[in-house]
Amino acid sequence: MAEQLEFFPVQSPCRGVCQSDERGYCRGCMRSRDERFNWQNMSDAQKREVLRLCHQRWLRKLRAAKGPEQDTPEQPTLF
Repeated sequence: MAEQLEFFPVQSPCRGVCQSDERGYCRGCMRSRDERFNWQNMSDAQKREVLRLCHQRWLRKLRAAKGPEQDTPEQPTLF
């Protein structure tokens, strides 16, 4: 697959937190150790894939923190 021409480099998602969570992902940017260490050697396509994975990890973390969803709608009782 041909790589798309990019006018601007893909920026690092680093937020300067640099602490690993219990699963080994950075608490600030959600990258794995290998993704952080190899960022400079990755192509722009690889970097975009890492950013996509980081976004998925962040959403998964938000859903886990939110807790289980309720099956019944929150409608006030009429009685």
